[in-house]
Amino acid sequence: MNHRNIIVITVLAAMLACGTVMADDGVDWNGLTAEQQQVLSQFADHWDSMPAERQQRLSTGADRWAAMTPVQRDAAQQRFSMWRELPDDRREIIRDRYEMYRDLPASEQRRIRENYRRFGQLRNGHRQKLRDHYHNMSPDQRRRIRDRLTDRRPKPAPRD
Repeated sequence: MNHRNIIVITVLAAMLACGTVMADDGVDWNGLTAEQQQVLSQFADHWDSMPAERQQRLSTGADRWAAMTPVQRDAAQQRFSMWRELPDDRREIIRDRYEMYRDLPASEQRRIRENYRRFGQLRNGHRQKLRDHYHNMSPDQRRRIRDRLTDRRPKPAPRD
């Protein structure tokens, strides 16, 4: 796979992951910057036949790609390669969970990000021990843990 294809694939993956809001109008190819056209050049021949939503996502992704440093681009390419190697059913699960996450209130998203950050700061051995413990639980035990954690969340202040 050549470098240009990797760039385009990475831009597409970034757009999928970010779930950008789309405009109703399409993006005219001639309205793209030279840099966007270069990144998206493989789409030039059929750009006008693409749905407006896809044109918008691609142009936004090309902007994001252009703003990345070479290190960020390499990391994005590696993440996309890992994504492509996942089985289709696993990618579908990830997409579904991302949609659920995106629909959560901002405070809940912050709580999840903070828990993820804290988990990532644990030593590898401790993280693995927690994973093993969770996977060895019965479905009922897992549900009770989730319910207990849900009950610990701060309750919203009452409205007057």
